[in-house]
Amino acid sequence: MTYVNNIEKDTLENENFRKVLNTTDKSQLVVMSLLPGEDIGNEMHDDVDQFIRIEQGSGKLILNNNEEYDIEDDYAFIIPAGTWHNVINTGNNHMKLYTIYTPPEHADGTIHKTKAEAEAAEGH
Repeated sequence: MTYVNNIEKDTLENENFRKVLNTTDKSQLVVMSLLPGEDIGNEMHDDVDQFIRIEQGSGKLILNNNEEYDIEDDYAFIIPAGTWHNVINTGNNHMKLYTIYTPPEHADGTIHKTKAEAEAAEGH
């Protein structure tokens, strides 16, 4: 499926923890919204590269449990497969971001309204 839309608008309007916008055989576009103090959870994808861009908010990116970076609006980063990573919202407002997985990571059409819902769906 082809995605043609305003990604900034889609990202900023998203109120779900995770919402898959588009999935192809080789990639997937997902928007996320983190509450103040919330994180995506420390995770590692064995065979998935991930691009993340922050559209709104500020926080921390932690790589391999020991590299820490301050992040904010307009920051982007690429996380190679096999890298432990976590994004933490340290601000007072929602952090809005989008991510591209290559290859896809979630079932097409996935919507998790909350982090708890996402963790339950993923068996955490």
